[in-house]
Formats: sequence, C-alpha cells, structure tokens
Amino acid sequence: MTNDSLQSARATFSGKTMTDTQLTKAHAIAGILHAEIKRSGSFKEELTDYAHAFARGERFNALRGETMIRDIYAARYDQSLNQTRMRLKTQEDNLPERSSPRVLECAESIATLIQEGPTQPFYQAYDRAATTLAAELGVTQTAAKTLMKDSFRAAHHRDLYEAGKEIEAAYHTPVRSTEAAARTAEKLKSQSQSRSRS
Repeated sequence: MTNDSLQSARATFSGKTMTDTQLTKAHAIAGILHAEIKRSGSFKEELTDYAHAFARGERFNALRGETMIRDIYAARYDQSLNQTRMRLKTQEDNLPERSSPRVLECAESIATLIQEGPTQPFYQAYDRAATTLAAELGVTQTAAKTLMKDSFRAAHHRDLYEAGKEIEAAYHTPVRSTEAAARTAEKLKSQSQSRSRS
C-alpha cells in the first residue's frame, strides 16, 4: 500500500475508525474486488463473501464491514464499486468498429503464446490475451474473451477453444509430459539413493 493510498483510505469516514490491520485488510479486499470487476463486471457476491470474512472476529457485523470496504475502495480508486462496473459496461456497449482487427489479433496471439518461449496451456494463454485486450479496450476480461471467440469464429470458421486445445496438445502437452517424466525419474533416483544409504 502506497503512502498516498494509505492516507486517502485513512482519511475516509470508515478509515478514521479502523485499526492499521483493519485498514490493510480492507485495502487488500478493495484490490481483490477491483480485479473481480475487471474480470467479470460484477462484485456483489465477492463483496458479500469478503465482508463476512472481514467482520469475522471483529466488533462490527458484515453489513458494517461492507460499508467500510466500499469506503476504502472509493478512496483507493476514486470511484465507487458500481461506478467502476458501469464504466466498463458503458465502454463495452460503445466499442468502436476499429477495434475489430485488434480483437482478432489478440485471439490469434493465443497460438503463439502456447507455442513459443515457456509453453503454457490454452487457459493461461487465453486469459493472458483477454487481459491484454480488456486493458486496451477498457472492457471486462469476460467481454474480451467473448469478443475474441466471436472474431476468431468469423475469421476462421472454427471454435477458438477447440483450435487452442489442438495447439496445446501439439506443443504444450509434450513439454509437460517430458517435465513430469524427468521429475518422476529424479524422485525415484532420490528414493533409491535414500534406501541404499539406510
């Protein structure tokens, strides 16, 4: 937590009543909620869950905990939880047509992410591409994934998931199998050496 962020959080009505530990927790929860809104465009369930966890063992109830978290969130991000959600939704509803080539480019980048460098499974590459696109377009990661799926299908007449899983099977799975075999061999070697010493 930066000093400015801490001071802003401490200056709120709720922040003035919190202990340092409570403030640190509320600040961390605000960060988790921000990430969830950016991922899915929703925060209600997460807020309820975290408010209950935040209030556990404290002298305030979950409803008060929720209010405290909302205050700290607003101080940390200069907008309410709902304003963050609505900003992303508005951006999604008003995407310009010129974003289409970039959407397809991000969808097609998944194959490269799986194949090159340290290989990765489809779900990681898909998430990475969606995070990049979402940040560029100012939309949720869920919306970015939908845009990529639709764009890929329109351009290639294939399902992005199926295409990605095929590339994963060809490039990532063999690497993982080799790594797993090497770990198993090393484990057996270590066990064998341990037995021979006893």
